[in-house]
Amino acid sequence: MNEKTGGVRLVRIPDDRDGQRLDNFLLGQLKGAPRSIVYKIVRSGQVRVNGGRAKPETKIKAGDEVRIPPVRLAEEGEPKVAPKGLLDRLAASIVFEDKAILALNKPSGIAAHGGSGISFGVIEGLRALRPNEPIELVHRLDRDTSGVIVLAKKRSALLELQALMRGGEDDEGPGKRYLALLVGRVPDGTITVDAPLRKSVLQGGERMVRVDPEGKPSVSHIKVLERRGGHSFCEIRIETGRTHQIRVHAAHIGHPVAGDPKYGDKEANKRLAEQVGLKRLFLHAASMEFALDGGATPYLVTAPLSEELRAVLDRLA
Repeated sequence: MNEKTGGVRLVRIPDDRDGQRLDNFLLGQLKGAPRSIVYKIVRSGQVRVNGGRAKPETKIKAGDEVRIPPVRLAEEGEPKVAPKGLLDRLAASIVFEDKAILALNKPSGIAAHGGSGISFGVIEGLRALRPNEPIELVHRLDRDTSGVIVLAKKRSALLELQALMRGGEDDEGPGKRYLALLVGRVPDGTITVDAPLRKSVLQGGERMVRVDPEGKPSVSHIKVLERRGGHSFCEIRIETGRTHQIRVHAAHIGHPVAGDPKYGDKEANKRLAEQVGLKRLFLHAASMEFALDGGATPYLVTAPLSEELRAVLDRLA
């Protein structure tokens, strides 16, 4: 085991961290510590806010005093630094950056953040690339989904973007335009899928989502752009940003996302892998539109389809 810090620290919360969740503040303080360890030290009472116990979701205030214990990092043999290959991929994936935000065209297979056996995700990798910059995730994107993911470089930008996204813990980012290959012939025109979604966590920690009247309201709009080899290349816009929303809604209407191992059509996935080389989920966050500074500064961040997905479409034609 590797000692991360030498002893207990008492940290006074600065003004620019007022209102931040305790777990996110600790992740910034304990560089390299996985989220699971942060939750453990909070829930066991080792972290104190103004001398009292707190929860991971507690909102800290400017002037609060946070007790941070020494933290032990991962077991021996687990990498202590982000792999150079990951850092190189992330650096090459940056599609936009200014003083307020940084945006990536996230490759498929990289998680938004570490956890569940994953040491390094986008946020850990970017913090390793930019150790002296305050970078925070604005929203999440499924590990297998590629495309636009936005991070904040300023606390004010983070808070404004979270407010625009309704601040939901579930959010993958409303205001996005996705591209997806759906199995089979989706009807012409725009299909609106208004089906509430309920999330559950299986014993092994895997997240599963299903359509359920007791779930959270969820709305997706699906429009066919092209027919390709008996399947449908579609544009999808979402009004809500629930976990796995597009994947579950597509399966719900009988046209699952091609290459989806969790909610998809196994036989169709097998055929697409063998015939056109589709080895991943064909779901891509193509663009994200929003405005900061009270609407005065508009953004439209775009991310092109990867060569592997373009090649699949070409082979299907």
